[in-house]
Amino acid sequence: MARFKVGVQLRPQHCTMDQLREAWTAADALEVDTIWTWDHFYPLFGEPDGPHYECWTTLAAIAATTRHARFGALVTCNSYRNPELLADMARTINEISGGRAILGIGAGWFERDYTEYGYEFGDAPGRLRALKEALPRIKSRLAKLNPAAPDLPIMIGGSGPKVTLRLTAEYAQLWNGMGDPATFAEKVRILDDWCAEIGRDPKEIDRTVMINNDRLDQVDEYLEAGATHIILGSDAPFDLEPLTRLLKLARG
Repeated sequence: MARFKVGVQLRPQHCTMDQLREAWTAADALEVDTIWTWDHFYPLFGEPDGPHYECWTTLAAIAATTRHARFGALVTCNSYRNPELLADMARTINEISGGRAILGIGAGWFERDYTEYGYEFGDAPGRLRALKEALPRIKSRLAKLNPAAPDLPIMIGGSGPKVTLRLTAEYAQLWNGMGDPATFAEKVRILDDWCAEIGRDPKEIDRTVMINNDRLDQVDEYLEAGATHIILGSDAPFDLEPLTRLLKLARG
């Protein structure tokens, strides 16, 4: 089996902050490559009004209390924050962590977040246009800040073949996809085609895939499909035994 990077997404729902902190501390002690949360305001499944925590304040805590792993949002919703502000937030958290932050971003999709917090939901094409407009502004602001962070890596999440994957080829150092291995392989092919069209080396983009425990036996298939980085989703009470198994596979 080829070597690959390992990440974990600790979903900030139906848990306490103490549970989250204990989980990211334990994952960091295992020397995972990456630790992720998500950017929503309500649980995505289970009790819809259960406990839930905001993304970027949680990332600040991860920045201050971990030592090894890179970390970020999988992924930030572009609609929720001004692009210049988001760049400054990411740069600041990167400084807190000693240079380990990743700015994960996507177009957004969870309608309840929008309606409850007063954002215009619009439609998917409009949200994608907004993401396209935001990415150069984010890059520009990262370069203008003092201290600047022009090389802070960007992850783009999503698999839309016409817009999202083209934006990934243009702006991102990481891409996150989902789905079964065959679906993932098809999206990798499209991303490679966009890289060829704009003249970018596709190997510059780390291909991450989010899986749950029930797909651990398909790791080989995802690697054959082009994944270079497997991210395991974890829910409270955050049993990290499956993560330990994934790390064992990655380290041979």
